[in-house]
Amino acid sequence: MKHAWNAALIAGAFSLLPLSAQSADIGVKAAHLPAKLVVGHRGASALRPEHTLAAYEKAIDDGADVIEPDLVSTKDGVLVARHENEISGTTDVAARPEFAYRKTTKTIDNVSYTGWFTEDFTLAELKTLRAKERIPANRPANTAYDGQFQIPTLQEVIDLAQRKSKEKGRTIGIYPETKHPSYFKAIGLPMEQRLVDALHANGYRGKKAPVFIQSFEVANLKEIRSMTDLPVVQLLSGSGKPEDFRLSGDSRTYADIASAAGLQEVATYANGIGPSKEMVIPRDAGNNLASPTSLVRDAHAAKLIVHPYTFRPENPFLPANLRQGNPASPSDRGDMAAELEAFLKAGVDGFFTDDPAIGRAVVDALPKKERK
Repeated sequence: MKHAWNAALIAGAFSLLPLSAQSADIGVKAAHLPAKLVVGHRGASALRPEHTLAAYEKAIDDGADVIEPDLVSTKDGVLVARHENEISGTTDVAARPEFAYRKTTKTIDNVSYTGWFTEDFTLAELKTLRAKERIPANRPANTAYDGQFQIPTLQEVIDLAQRKSKEKGRTIGIYPETKHPSYFKAIGLPMEQRLVDALHANGYRGKKAPVFIQSFEVANLKEIRSMTDLPVVQLLSGSGKPEDFRLSGDSRTYADIASAAGLQEVATYANGIGPSKEMVIPRDAGNNLASPTSLVRDAHAAKLIVHPYTFRPENPFLPANLRQGNPASPSDRGDMAAELEAFLKAGVDGFFTDDPAIGRAVVDALPKKERK
């Protein structure tokens, strides 16, 4: 099936889940997905180049409940999955002489970048490029896949999730993020309506649909909320402020949004938060996990789910005491499972991870009543 997924098929896929997975009193745990979500961050990006259909499929095969496409726009207004609209680090565009003249410098969210940008390419042109590993020092094995995969469209990601839902007999959710929405709106390529229209056209409707729309900005999430009752998640960074706040002169920061009072306001337009993991459990002076903050408790008091990001298996991304092999190695893997266990104990409702197989094993080891 190439495009819209029939609503009856979606309902049928939902019915495969136990009733206990379809009832809860916080946020959107009733989204026909388990209460403790394993989110494949850009797919299984520890094992395949990120934001490729291969990475998403690997994530699903490894047990992810949800896959996450970051969305940017092409010149002709098609939403595609890339971590950033600057693509020299994730594709072979720099090696393509036919596109050399398109290298340029732009200011995105008040930061200057030099490279090649999706909004300067049509979809047909982007499809001639091939993906490559973004962080080869951390993931040298992934470089074996360089040059094999295209940039997928949002529609292709949806098609994959729906096909795999039928194959697996379980619902595979999607967790699209609008990247740089103020920037794209300013250049005449707003994403909000196109995203909502695409989701609705593919059968995703209502607050129980297996979709979470996320953004680091606030105004575009409020705009999306006015268009749909699909679940919405406010992303939070450990520093700085939303770009739309900077543009409007709003003095509030992410820390203000993450306060108990700020979370009550978030609950007026969103169903959950996606905080940087250090906002849930900070690191101490020795770079080890310290005591949890009040964020999870405060979010749950506001009826918001909490899905922190990003859990990665390589040593540089782990607390010092969970690193294994050579602690200074950029690619040796440590004990990500132990880190996840600490966050689940702190009460999070799911998590973004680059290695969903580890996340799946950790969640499956929980007592059944905590997983549903």
